[in-house]
Amino acid sequence: MQARDWVIDVLVAGLAYLFGCGQLLITASSIIIQDVAFRQLLGAVSVMPTQEVYIALAVTTAPLVLRRLLPWPVFLFSLASFLVLQYNLVGLSFTVIGPAIAIYTIVEERGISQGVAAGIIAVIGLLFVVPLDDPTSVAVFTRFQNIAFVVTAVIAGYAYRTHRAYVKATEARAAEAERTREEEAARRVEEERVRIAREVHDITAHSLSAVAVQAAAAERLIDRNPQAAKEAIATVRATAKTSLDDIRSMIGVLRHGDDPAETMPTRGTNHLPDLVDYLKDAGIDATFAERGYDRAIVPAHIDMGLFGIAREACTNMVKHSNARHARLTLTLEGGVASLEVADDGRGSGTATADGTLPRGADGGGHGIQGMAERTRLLGGTFEAGDSADGGFRIRASIPLRGTADS
Repeated sequence: MQARDWVIDVLVAGLAYLFGCGQLLITASSIIIQDVAFRQLLGAVSVMPTQEVYIALAVTTAPLVLRRLLPWPVFLFSLASFLVLQYNLVGLSFTVIGPAIAIYTIVEERGISQGVAAGIIAVIGLLFVVPLDDPTSVAVFTRFQNIAFVVTAVIAGYAYRTHRAYVKATEARAAEAERTREEEAARRVEEERVRIAREVHDITAHSLSAVAVQAAAAERLIDRNPQAAKEAIATVRATAKTSLDDIRSMIGVLRHGDDPAETMPTRGTNHLPDLVDYLKDAGIDATFAERGYDRAIVPAHIDMGLFGIAREACTNMVKHSNARHARLTLTLEGGVASLEVADDGRGSGTATADGTLPRGADGGGHGIQGMAERTRLLGGTFEAGDSADGGFRIRASIPLRGTADS
């Protein structure tokens, strides 16, 4: 117990003593009922309690200072003192406030079963230990008032214990909800970091492939066609600059401090013509077609996901396929957005559901697996494998409704 608890219990014992003194004065004097005949009819004596009576009353309430440390000993001592006091001072009506508060403490600290047991003991003592000489006296009223105090103490203790348990459970649920929110926030941060890492991988692989192609072209043309070589080098510089800007925009959200993060809109399928130009610069005759695709209908996270898949597919095509022709097709039909990237290059077999190729035809990297995982996270289906007329084809189909948040 802390100092505050001791102060409270001292105040409780003091207030209980004052309450008992007040009732003793009311029933033993003519303060309230001043008519002598009526008081005699009720059997009430008209005598002022002596100092010894007040001391005896204090014995029934003083132990309440220890009520939370020793609830049962305090109750038994307080009840026994009350019964002895009431038995020996016939004609004076005492209140059972001390034992009642002790019963309340037992219910609050030990539970309803022990509280009911203490209440039964108190009621038996009130009914049978103290004799009732005159059934018409005011003592009858005081006796049943004391029984009512005991019952009220049991009910009040149970009510407070229930309330305290409810508050504790509510606080526990709130703490659990807060912990769950923190875990969910941490999970979303981790997912965002994984997504950023995937985007950085896609951007880097795509850009380095373009730089390698243009650098090789510049190397071949520098002696025969300096102007074309100069254009290839300019393309290398522009591609590198764009890639750096993209990477800064992706990882800018991870920065800490007062500087604002660098941001720019993430690319969507409206940049697919840029991928076609990228393939053409790599020596692949590429075409792009849209069939009913409406960007105003397709959610932004699906649109950006499709572009990321297309970028990775084009990067793999330049690095591994030796293709001469390629076709990019974007469609929206029946509430499903689909992307198809096909080429006439070297086949690689058919990928499994998780994007694993039988011969590791993506150069030992994770390009196909990354596309498959991205599609799965968006709630769609992914296919990758050799096409019937030769070459390699990937197809990602994502429903517009019921997809996971990105």
